[in-house]
Amino acid sequence: MGILAADMGGSSMLLLVYIAVIFGFMYFLSIRPQKKEQKRISAMLAAMETGDSVLTTSGFYGVILDITDDTVIVEFGNNKNCRIPMQKTAIAQVEKAGE
Repeated sequence: MGILAADMGGSSMLLLVYIAVIFGFMYFLSIRPQKKEQKRISAMLAAMETGDSVLTTSGFYGVILDITDDTVIVEFGNNKNCRIPMQKTAIAQVEKAGE
C-alpha cells in the first residue's frame, strides 16, 4: 500500500511539471510576442511629430497637423479642407517627415 501511494505522488508531480511546461510554451508563443508588439506600438505613437506621414488602421494615408494627449488631427489628400481629428490608437504606421 505504501509503494502505491508513493507512485501516485510521483505521477502527480510529473503531471504538474507537464502543466508548467505547457504554460511556459504558451507564454513564449502568445503572450510575450503580444507584449513586444504593444511596446513597439506605444513607442511609435510616442515618437509621432507634426508633419509625419501616417497610415491609419482604416487604410488612409495622411499627414499629422496637430497632436494632443490622445488625439491627432490628420490631413488627408491634396485637399487642404480634409482635416479629421482621430485617436492616436487609430494610427497603424508612421513615416518620419525627413525620410
